[in-house]
Amino acid sequence: MGKATGFLEIERAAAAQEEPGKRLRGYREFVLAPADAALREQGARCMDCGIPYCQEGCPVSNVIPDWNDLVYRDDWHEAYRALAATNNFPEFTGRICPAPCEASCTLNFNDEPVTIKSIELAVIERAFKEGWARPQPAARPSGKSVAVVGSGPAGLACAQQLARAGHKVTVYEKNDRIGGLLRYGIPDFKMEKRWIDRRLEQMEAEGVEFRPNSHVGEELPVAELRQRHDAVALCGGCEHPRDLEVEGRGLQGTYFAMEFLPLQNRRVAGDSDVPELTAAGKHVIVIGGGDTGSDCIGTSNRHGAKSITQFELLPKPPDAEDKMMTWPDWPLKLRTSSSHEEGCDRDWSIATTRLEGDDDGRLKALYAQRVEWRKGDDGRMRMEKTGDEIRFEADLVLLAMGYVHPRHDGPVAELGLALDGRGNVQATTDDFRTSADGVYAAGDMRRGQSLVVWAIREGRMCARAIDLDLMGATALPR
Repeated sequence: MGKATGFLEIERAAAAQEEPGKRLRGYREFVLAPADAALREQGARCMDCGIPYCQEGCPVSNVIPDWNDLVYRDDWHEAYRALAATNNFPEFTGRICPAPCEASCTLNFNDEPVTIKSIELAVIERAFKEGWARPQPAARPSGKSVAVVGSGPAGLACAQQLARAGHKVTVYEKNDRIGGLLRYGIPDFKMEKRWIDRRLEQMEAEGVEFRPNSHVGEELPVAELRQRHDAVALCGGCEHPRDLEVEGRGLQGTYFAMEFLPLQNRRVAGDSDVPELTAAGKHVIVIGGGDTGSDCIGTSNRHGAKSITQFELLPKPPDAEDKMMTWPDWPLKLRTSSSHEEGCDRDWSIATTRLEGDDDGRLKALYAQRVEWRKGDDGRMRMEKTGDEIRFEADLVLLAMGYVHPRHDGPVAELGLALDGRGNVQATTDDFRTSADGVYAAGDMRRGQSLVVWAIREGRMCARAIDLDLMGATALPR
């Protein structure tokens, strides 16, 4: 523990942000990096609890009290070593993770958790600046070859761990660039893509081979991968979106969020042949209250939307959680993202009933009804529509209602893989083996829609399971 009285003497100081009017002019990140002295003070606030709830709340089990203390003592190199021991990509989680560690922090009981996320990001950026985050090629090759399908956070974590264990790793990605959800699902204003490119350079130096434009299950049969490699890890995303089954769904102007968001990422990347799907000058309605919906809001604001409204089917959460009931678990409470702060209307307990178009098949209005949630005789909450329909002017409706399960075509169909009750590829966290010999599954493909930090965790654990099966023993951590 650094300063025994730090949490009593020093207040929480979250990272500052550019004001909305300025950051809406472009797509660069807008969170301002705190000074080292300020981060040392925040590290001093860590209580080094007997039970580190922050570590329990973190899916990759970061040893957070250790590197908080090391930052307080100005030992950044050792802080990096402690951080890199559990997390392959702190530069990603330090930017886009919702920080369940901070929700679990003992000081969050008073709404003043340690600024763990800011410290994490500062440590990894210092490591790259100082040259500590160097490639770690294996001392000797194993003679084994592994295919990793999908280059999102799960696939990249799995690939890096396997390469460091000495295996020849090839990552296959269907898109034209490596990065998966990190590349094409997360707006640049939340995470610029140069951070992905920087990490890919490191991984290439460690021996990982990347093959974009390789759609496994279509032009590249998975059977061919099984012949080329000793093992195959399926680390694709949960890409089957929840749809809106109402009258007018086929009208021009209604799109899934992931038909909309990647286009702006491609524009920022400099692509010239991007379809002209934009929110500029339009009345936009975003259906879905999660992170993806928030990203649609931030992007639409930057396009210059005329108005933006976000619908959520569930009731409005409380402004603050009941700490005695929920802490240190992730709380249900009202969350206002940076995109919400930039401007939008938010509406809860409302369900879309139909969409209306003009004579040319273009969307012009959305109709909705208020809903009430009541507990049925079986104890389950049931939705009941109430009142008259409400008409909303709408030129663009973006569906951000979550994802049901991974796609069942491609490798899943070709291999006839067993699925769990939710439609995900069936595999356990003990061995990550699917129902096909030599084929493993991790990340959203196995667990369903989840966080980037959970994907990293699963990728690491899957790599360990593969290494153990190939070699009979493994030094890789879980």
